[in-house]
Amino acid sequence: MHISKLFKDKVFVYSFEIFPPKAVYPIDSIYTTIDELSELKPDFISVTYGAGGSITNNRTAEIASIIKNKYSIEALAHLTCINSTQEQIDHVIKDLKKKGVENILALRGDIIEGGEPLGIFKNSQEIIRYAKENSNFGISAACYPEGHMESKDKSIDLEILKLKEEAGAEHFMSQVFFDNKYFYDLLDKAEKKGIKSPIQAGIMPVINKKQIERIISLSGCTIPEKFIKIINKYEYDKVALRDAGIAYALDQIVDLISSGVKGVHLYTMNNPYIAKTITNSISSILASVNNQD
Repeated sequence: MHISKLFKDKVFVYSFEIFPPKAVYPIDSIYTTIDELSELKPDFISVTYGAGGSITNNRTAEIASIIKNKYSIEALAHLTCINSTQEQIDHVIKDLKKKGVENILALRGDIIEGGEPLGIFKNSQEIIRYAKENSNFGISAACYPEGHMESKDKSIDLEILKLKEEAGAEHFMSQVFFDNKYFYDLLDKAEKKGIKSPIQAGIMPVINKKQIERIISLSGCTIPEKFIKIINKYEYDKVALRDAGIAYALDQIVDLISSGVKGVHLYTMNNPYIAKTITNSISSILASVNNQD
């Protein structure tokens, strides 16, 4: 089933993201995580590109296949293009088809510093269009509530979002944000732009200070004063910071659901405890919203 159909069938879509283990670790080290996450009955699970693996020896495809075929949960496989040749892209698409995976999150990917792109696909619109024209996959794409880090003019981001939809994106997943106003602003601007594809909010519970520092360096997202106080107060108490980070994410999620957003995608960091705590805390809310006519 295409991810976009889930948004037609349900009032609210709730999903998880995991990443493959590093190449030095056996792939079955992720199986316990998937097993525990599957018990929470997410609508789908996305699988990122893992560090250290080549595109032709892709753990993403294997893990997505396990999610789809063993657990009967829809899988969304990340596919980046900037550092891959067309031949490599074709290999991954063929492999995903063979494994029964039906959904791709089409991304440009990170540009390697000092390196040259390997293939003909220079941005996400190009790989979206190519995947759409050469497969029957459901195509998802990324969006950025606070604008892409590389964008000098944030208004251009909305133009690019529209181009992604026109190229074939059926569903958008947002980068992490810590102030819901940025997501609501994105929804408002997307509606005015005529973008029809569902936009899902990406939420990441932060459980340690290094994690937040990495998020800022990679995405440039704003950290609200309220959250800064939490980090400063509990940074030397691991359990307290973990629980405070989960509580902050829960507050975001409840506000998003109450405001009528179409879905939340939880960046689990391969931590079933976080996913279980949050999911169990909102289980009655999820049941209530999806029982609405």
